[in-house]
Amino acid sequence: MSWQTYVDDHLMCDIDGHHLTSAAIVGHDGSVWAQSSNFPKFKPEEITAIMKDFDEPGSLAPTGLHLGGTKYMVIQGESGAVIRGKKGSGGQCNMIVERLGDYLIDQGL
Repeated sequence: MSWQTYVDDHLMCDIDGHHLTSAAIVGHDGSVWAQSSNFPKFKPEEITAIMKDFDEPGSLAPTGLHLGGTKYMVIQGESGAVIRGKKGSGGQCNMIVERLGDYLIDQGL
């Protein structure tokens, strides 16, 4: 299965009445492996800042997480695994993204 198929068929699907509005899988080097058609265009420095937070947890907390020019407040995370951000009302993606993270860890990626 390709990463694009994974995004289309697994991340963008309805799960127990919840769904994502957009999704992407991005490599550590900032290259896009797969994305939904409506995923916001992001700047390389946004991805660099996100990747830095995986290496230096908490580095995004003072400035927030920016993606596609939109600022998200960093609310919590798990060192080296998950960064959680919030904009406005609660999102639908924690469960879906954490399942993907568990899968990638299980695969040794």
